[in-house]
Amino acid sequence: MARQPVTRGGGKPRFCYDYPRPAFAVDMVVLAVRDPELELLLIRRRDPPYRGRWALPGGFVEVRDDGDQGEDLDDAAARELQEETGLRPREVWLQQFHTFGRPGRDPRGRVISVGYFALVPPHLSPQAGDDAIAAQWLPLSRVRTLSLAFDHAQMLEVALRVIRQRAADELPLVARLVPREFTKLELRRALELVGGQRLDQSNFNKRFNRMIDEGAIVRLDGVRARSRPGRPAELHRFAGSPRGGRARRTRPRTPG
Repeated sequence: MARQPVTRGGGKPRFCYDYPRPAFAVDMVVLAVRDPELELLLIRRRDPPYRGRWALPGGFVEVRDDGDQGEDLDDAAARELQEETGLRPREVWLQQFHTFGRPGRDPRGRVISVGYFALVPPHLSPQAGDDAIAAQWLPLSRVRTLSLAFDHAQMLEVALRVIRQRAADELPLVARLVPREFTKLELRRALELVGGQRLDQSNFNKRFNRMIDEGAIVRLDGVRARSRPGRPAELHRFAGSPRGGRARRTRPRTPG
C-alpha cells in the first residue's frame, strides 16, 4: 500500500511504499564462433562479491529519483556491455531471453536480473572495463569446467537453449555469428556449433540453395581461398540482414 507522497525542496512528490523493492540488473551471454569452437565472452571480476571469479558481463540498472526514474532495461544492457567489454551496441545483436529472480542469487541482497544474449561476429575483440580485471573469449568446453559467479552458469544454459530453439527455424539469426561475407561451410559450421550437433550435409545444401532461390541469401562474385588444398569457396551474404542493433525484447520464456 502506498504512503502519502513526500516532497523535498519543493520538488515533485516521491511515493514511498510499505514493502521493500529489489534491485534490478542486466547480464549478457555474449557468443561468437571463433574457429573451431563456439566461445563465450567472460569477465574476471575486480570487486566483491566473487572477486577474481569469471562472470558474465553485466551490472545494475541505473535508477534516479526524478521524473525519468532512470534507465530503460535495453539501454542498461547496451551500456554495461560497452563499459565492461568495449563492444558497441551497433556491432552486436542484443536481445532479452529470460528473467532470473531466485531469492539468494546475489549475496548483496535481493537482485532480479534480466538476461540478454549477444551474438557477435568473429573479428571483434573485447577490452576489459573499469570494474573488470580481464575480458576474454573462452571455449564453451572450458567454461563448463569453471565455477562462474552468481547463477551465471544457469543463465548460460538457458540462453543456449533459447538460441538453439530459434536458430533451428531462423537461419538469419546465425548471420550475426558469421562474417558479413561468408562461405556455405562457415554458415553450416556456425549452425552446428549453436545447435550442438552435426547437420546432414544433403539437407543443409537443399535448404541453403532454396534460400538462394528465394533471395534470402545472395551469391557474390568473390571467393575465399581455403587454408588447405582445394577450390576456393564461393562467398555469400544475407539479403538485408542487420549486423547488430538496439536490444529487442522477446516473449518471456521459461527455463524448464
